[in-house]
Amino acid sequence: MIDEKFSVMILDSIDRQLLTYLQQDCKQTNKELSNKLHLSVTAVYERIKKLEKEGIIDKYVALVKKEKVDKAFVAFCHIKLIQHAQDYVVKFEREVATLSEVMECYHISGDYDYLLKVMVTDMESFREFMVNKLTNIDHIGSTHSMFVINEVKHTTAINI
Repeated sequence: MIDEKFSVMILDSIDRQLLTYLQQDCKQTNKELSNKLHLSVTAVYERIKKLEKEGIIDKYVALVKKEKVDKAFVAFCHIKLIQHAQDYVVKFEREVATLSEVMECYHISGDYDYLLKVMVTDMESFREFMVNKLTNIDHIGSTHSMFVINEVKHTTAINI
């Protein structure tokens, strides 16, 4: 069912449970999911297709352990632009989106304009990233970086 006021699909308890199972392991077969949900395989398939069509399920990905691919150095960078002019914002966002070291970028409120999550090999790689890539983007007024000491919690699952 879709609530037209907000254009948001209203999820029933089975949809919610299905999404929880898929976020835990999206490689489960429809047969495995049907057994857990006490539905037919066809009903599970149709629900998944509906969730995909409505954009609730955006895509399926493999989660890679950063330590196994030598990208365990994580930093968060606050970025302040020199001005909030629309062309500065658009240019910054376009350019930062091309940087492979930037895993996430958020336009935020508060003292800084953006928060970036950066993953690289080590401190030297981070320095190279800052000097050769990030600070070469025009209109950056200041940066402030923090480094992860220990990852206490990391999840990609949304509590539904």
